[in-house]
Amino acid sequence: MAEKAKLAALKKLRAKPPISEEVLAERKAARIAREKAQAIARAEKLAAREQLKLEREAEKAKAVADAPPVLTEADKKAARDKRYAARKKRGRR
Repeated sequence: MAEKAKLAALKKLRAKPPISEEVLAERKAARIAREKAQAIARAEKLAAREQLKLEREAEKAKAVADAPPVLTEADKKAARDKRYAARKKRGRR
């Protein structure tokens, strides 16, 4: 059964007329145009992704710049000493 179907399919395939050069040229042109459009779309998507990445980095840099400065231990000690001195000065009056 399968052999008979296979032979019938081959016979049908051989009976088809060969594809003309014009049709092959049209198909090739369509394939090239499709590939070109896909390449352009890929490039646009990549550019958009890079732009988004740059925007995110800029936002992070702005957030870091807007954040209050981190005090070192020496800065904290100096501020404590200043408050202590001011408190002692107020108490002696």
